[in-house]
Amino acid sequence: QVQLVESGGGLVQAGASLRLSCAASGMLFSSKPMYWYRQAPGNQRELVASISSNSGSTTTYAHSVKGRFTISRDNAKKMVYLQMNSLKPEDTAVYYCSCRLKSRDYWGQGTQVTVSS
Repeated sequence: QVQLVESGGGLVQAGASLRLSCAASGMLFSSKPMYWYRQAPGNQRELVASISSNSGSTTTYAHSVKGRFTISRDNAKKMVYLQMNSLKPEDTAVYYCSCRLKSRDYWGQGTQVTVSS
């Protein structure tokens, strides 16, 4: 059974950094692209970053986080990370990692990130 467990969220001031982690199990991790999404209150869930399978050589970012966030993966540990620098109040949201297997999307429980001004 696929499980995704996020951690690393918290309350920080604007300009600070956080590193989110997502532990995956129950899947052939290295063969799957991985995604970070976020959802702020009253907003739809939005894609923040993605990383390709295997070497993770291809990454994509939402325009709003490009240059501040970095997604990475460690296939040996079955982990995906989101390094978030220069955080802004508008980054406040619940952050989720996600993957897709056999046309089904899997989500973790999410981790709250709150950025105060």
